[in-house]
Amino acid sequence: MCGIVGWLGPAGGDAATLHAAVDNMASALVHRGPDDDGRWLDVQAGIALGFRRLSILDLTQAGHQPMLSADGRYVCVFNGEIYNHRELRTELERRGARFRGASDTEVIVEAAAAFGGATAVRRLWGMFALGIWDRLDGSLLLARDRLGKKPLHVTRLNEAGWLFASELKAFRQVDCFRPEIDPTAVAAYLRFGYVPAPLTIFRNTWKLEPGTFSVFRFDRPVRTERYWSPCDLARATRSEPVDVLVSELDSLLRDAVSRRMIADVPVGSFLSGGIDSAAVTALMQRQSVRPVRTFSIGFHNHEYDEAAAAAAVARHLGTEHVDFHLSADDARAMIPDLAEIYDEPFADSSQIPTLLISRLARRSVTVALSGDGGDEVFAGYRRHELARTLWAAARRAPRAVRQSVGALLTSVPVSWWDSAFAVAKPLVPARLRHRSFGEGVHKAGAVCSLAESADELYWNLVSIWRDPGLLFSGGGDGRVRWESACLDAEIPEFGDRMTLYDLVTYLPDGILVKIDRASMAASLEMRSPLLDHRIVEWASSLPFGLKIRGGATKWILRQVLYRYVPPPLVDRPKTGFSVPLEHWLRGPLRDWAEHLLRPDRIEAAGLRPPPVRRAWRRHLAGMPEQHRIWAVLMLMQWRQRWA
Repeated sequence: MCGIVGWLGPAGGDAATLHAAVDNMASALVHRGPDDDGRWLDVQAGIALGFRRLSILDLTQAGHQPMLSADGRYVCVFNGEIYNHRELRTELERRGARFRGASDTEVIVEAAAAFGGATAVRRLWGMFALGIWDRLDGSLLLARDRLGKKPLHVTRLNEAGWLFASELKAFRQVDCFRPEIDPTAVAAYLRFGYVPAPLTIFRNTWKLEPGTFSVFRFDRPVRTERYWSPCDLARATRSEPVDVLVSELDSLLRDAVSRRMIADVPVGSFLSGGIDSAAVTALMQRQSVRPVRTFSIGFHNHEYDEAAAAAAVARHLGTEHVDFHLSADDARAMIPDLAEIYDEPFADSSQIPTLLISRLARRSVTVALSGDGGDEVFAGYRRHELARTLWAAARRAPRAVRQSVGALLTSVPVSWWDSAFAVAKPLVPARLRHRSFGEGVHKAGAVCSLAESADELYWNLVSIWRDPGLLFSGGGDGRVRWESACLDAEIPEFGDRMTLYDLVTYLPDGILVKIDRASMAASLEMRSPLLDHRIVEWASSLPFGLKIRGGATKWILRQVLYRYVPPPLVDRPKTGFSVPLEHWLRGPLRDWAEHLLRPDRIEAAGLRPPPVRRAWRRHLAGMPEQHRIWAVLMLMQWRQRWA
């Protein structure tokens, strides 16, 4: 895993300026690559490339970047891992290629020499962000992997050309970069808790979208092409017997895990005790000759603590397991680091345990596998079933009736709903129980009263501030990604549409941003077998009834897991990587939050104090406002650091 940077400017620029720029940008990304650095310049062509390396494959200088092709035409900087590089290497050798080392970077640059840059990108399996400079054509190709696992940012410097980098902080090292906050991005952040691609928090700066490549020449418009999209996948075409499909998935998962276990450094696994990480770890252990090193995070609040469940799975599989219990004091100590790590506002509070477990794992391993992607690919979120149930009931009622019912449901404190649920809890199947029942009732009441369609109901479910204009003016309603998220795709099944929306929005811009920044801050490479694009394509062909069946989410993935782990060890209410945020904000973090949420500080951050203060008072009274409050706090923390 690495950090890449570059500057494409006018021909015949100043060599000292280019040299200093790529050096400084790359130095800002040393956490992504502490093992090596490199640069390559062609002043007459106006191109400079920089690199920081975290050595994973071929630890020798044969893996040094920027890397030239054997014929000298192409120069490559690359962040990520290519999981079919051995097959491509064999094919290229048959075509006459001669390799100097064993790195996957060399396979990329020689594939560009053999097929051209665009065709080479289409042939890659894996996670990557890369730049390929064609010295003959005078063009720079930037590309990102299919699902968006690795980040790539671009900014326009007007007549000075373009910069690109793995993280936004690199741009701040260049004097002519002028960061100006984009109000549209702020509104989108307040709605979703992240800044959705192609936006960044700054104007004239964008994220390259997943599954695309762009070709830059200094004197011509940028040309962007999408080479893969989950919107284009076939839907619900499989009709084979269930046991056949389960075996197919088992085989695909085995291969995906096996490819991601290849490294010249120690490899481990994150293990939460849930379905996804247990499946990945089980298949790792089945294919390993020694105990896999596994890592988990627990909490002193038993409602959120999965450490015991993870340990039970680890004992069954025979892994070498380590866990750590995260306290509010630990979280408080990390909060000042978050704005630095994430570069732009980011409001998923699970960023804290993700950062801690990355630091914990890095003491023992350089690569870790995770179960990320299982919820998006196999319909694992509680909201996937909740939205279908809610809309089936709500669509029959006039909106006025829904609004009245919603107001009634949300007027009752969360604690009352939780107490009522506790009485009935013994009658509810274990997998359907959830610690935040009252919070779910409040959310259901709110979204049903607003929605005019099933899709709008779902977008309201995944929104934090459903009307960002209440507290921030000039940025719109924040639904920029909604308008472009395959809404014209002809997918009749609501469940399939929900998982598709997750794949093109929440997954790349939320989940994968969280994982990449937290792991890279610890110089740890994270790999996600469930996001192998072959598995995503295969899962898209399944009827939705094989993803959610009888109230059980990820049903078909569970059937694979049950081959390796007894159901009682993993059939529990979904917890995810949540933290007891509502308790922390009313307790150990309250003074910190109160300090930031003073009206004068809120106003200084460009927000309107009344709705924020109202949400804070509701939170202190026991209402489920913690996610809205956290979004505001993270925005204000970011502005303190960067704005």
